[in-house]
Amino acid sequence: MAMATLTALLWVGCLLSPAAAAAAGSGADAQPCSPLQFEGDSVVCVCNATYCDPFPSLTPAMGANATVVTSSRAGDRFVVSSAQWKPMAHPQPAALTLNLGQGDLRQRLLGFGGAFTDAAGVNINSLPEDVQAQLLHSYFAPDGLRYTIGRIPIGGCDFSTRPYTYDDVPGDDKLENFALTEEDTLLKIPHLLTAHNMSGGSLRLFGSAWSAPAWMKTNNNLTGLGSLKPEYFQLWADYHMRFMKAYKEAGVFVGALTTQNEPTNGGLSPGAWNTMGWTADTQLTWVRDNLGPTLRASADFNETMVMILDDQRSLLPDWADTVLADEAAAAFVAGIAVHWYRDLDTPASVLTDTHNNHPDKFLLATEACEGSYSADKVVLGSWERAESYAVDIIDDLNNWVTGWVDWNIALDRIGGPNWVGNFVDSPIIVDAEKERFFKQPMFYVLGHFSALMPPGTVMTTFGEVRRDGVAAADVKTTIGFTPDGQTVLTMLNKADSGVDVTVAQPNRGTLDVHLPERSITSVLFATDY
Repeated sequence: MAMATLTALLWVGCLLSPAAAAAAGSGADAQPCSPLQFEGDSVVCVCNATYCDPFPSLTPAMGANATVVTSSRAGDRFVVSSAQWKPMAHPQPAALTLNLGQGDLRQRLLGFGGAFTDAAGVNINSLPEDVQAQLLHSYFAPDGLRYTIGRIPIGGCDFSTRPYTYDDVPGDDKLENFALTEEDTLLKIPHLLTAHNMSGGSLRLFGSAWSAPAWMKTNNNLTGLGSLKPEYFQLWADYHMRFMKAYKEAGVFVGALTTQNEPTNGGLSPGAWNTMGWTADTQLTWVRDNLGPTLRASADFNETMVMILDDQRSLLPDWADTVLADEAAAAFVAGIAVHWYRDLDTPASVLTDTHNNHPDKFLLATEACEGSYSADKVVLGSWERAESYAVDIIDDLNNWVTGWVDWNIALDRIGGPNWVGNFVDSPIIVDAEKERFFKQPMFYVLGHFSALMPPGTVMTTFGEVRRDGVAAADVKTTIGFTPDGQTVLTMLNKADSGVDVTVAQPNRGTLDVHLPERSITSVLFATDY
């Protein structure tokens, strides 16, 4: 295989609490989904204090053996089966043939995860403690989704119960009144510590700010059209430092920052919730002259990873080209963060264009959620929304993105709380009244990536793909090599009929796999070629 440049920037630092993961054993006995049908086209899986289906314990596939993991609209959830490699002389009548062995190595994955918003904390806290533990275990434990990335809003966002920042005292240009709030101490930090322990110490965190205090902004408001006043550029960098120091004192190490959540909100369009506008040029100036030097001069945070943009990929590659054209600014930037909300308007190829322009900067998808453009904010059991997630993740992985971070890790039955009513869906929906939570189809689709493609997985390409009546839009594929010697081939079948696939490799033969209708299938086998 031809070796392409690999991005291996795993941000340093982790939570400071002990990495004891006694409650997160990986050898759990297989337990099926406890299904419940609501309005969606598939089922949710119900979890409570005494029962919750884990991710299955898998033995690495060796030799001629392959392991197949399937989830489907019909109700399969991480169903494990096996397949066998056969001699190359075996007939290949399949509708789809994937030839391996001559592809190019691509990016090294940073991981997958979700956001610890105030709303997520409100919903987790609404459950009894043993059910809270089940919920966090489902995401972060070795027999859960094995999330390794967490996003933290710096102060308030729309998924808070009120608008706020850490210093809402006008004119406090020395940040004498800067302080964490009850949202941090009750809704975020305790769950971050628990999740870190459950992950065995593998959780990495990044922070994103939605708005500076109103008094620092041109419109003196947390919302609407407004940007940071130039005289407060350095104070805003200091504000970020105060946030990281306060979290470190609470036992949480934040090893990366984005430069602003969706900087075009509050700039090009007025934000109904906490927003602050930037252009690529003003972001360049702030990173080069303020944020970058402030971080670099810090003994504790001088290796903090900085990610620019944190907005829609429709802004690429122009935004990155502008910021990174300045060598001094580029020296402080490790990566480029992208959101998914306008992805249908912009081909994923712009991600490859951005990588080609800046191969030393990683791309990370940092926010996604379903329901934001729909009248039905929460749809319990929607396989259609799960497919939407899978399509986006596969397109991203095939275009140099190093990981994918979901939005709220838990919401309530209406998709909140949210102080401006901007409700959306979530992979886990909490039913506090009955002391339980629902794992949506989206949850299981995420697991096909997060649990099976750990950090360090190297994405690659196929040597040749041959389709016999199977549209590329109906069956989407991606493939990578894990650090423990497994090849992971992930295939999404969006068709309303099953599809037979033959995987061919000259040194090994062929592997036949059937994709059920409306399903996602992961195939694991030893990487020995």
